[in-house]
Amino acid sequence: MSIEQSLLSRSNESCELCSSKESLRVYEVPPVEAHADKCLLVCKTCHAQLTDENELDATHWHCLNTAMWSTTPAVQIVSWRLLKRLMSEPWAQDSLDMLYLDEDMQKWAEAGLVEINDEATLDCNGTPLQTGDTVTLVKDLNVKGANFTAKRGTAVRGIALSSNPAHIEGKVNGQRIVIISAYTKKS
Repeated sequence: MSIEQSLLSRSNESCELCSSKESLRVYEVPPVEAHADKCLLVCKTCHAQLTDENELDATHWHCLNTAMWSTTPAVQIVSWRLLKRLMSEPWAQDSLDMLYLDEDMQKWAEAGLVEINDEATLDCNGTPLQTGDTVTLVKDLNVKGANFTAKRGTAVRGIALSSNPAHIEGKVNGQRIVIISAYTKKS
């Protein structure tokens, strides 16, 4: 039986992450060789998000609240990795706190994470920033694609750090945006 046939049987012909039945394909969970136990059957949307290192669509990944309880190790591993990338979302942090992986699975999960830069994220005064901090904008920022300007003096609460130490993420006017950390001051 081929890997795809095994996965179709195991998953009841639906995405193992979001349960969609449209445009299913095999996703090999890195860093291992192709084997049905080390692969997932995912939909086109999940596959695009898994293979692109850009920002994840947090709304789509609410499905992880269910998928993380799968008895399939590969599903648990991918759920853990995605929740780790979405840690700035309160619901994802809560789910990650509940997800338990045994020692071998934890090593597998961590082995596939994108390396995070150890360089500190600093505000305009050189003060290190941490996830959850509140910062104030020190200059007006035109927000591309959102049709508004984030005004100087605006407080951004509960920031999230990104893999790029020059950037942070936060909500301004109810919209999650990426902000250059040098344009902020820790409050």
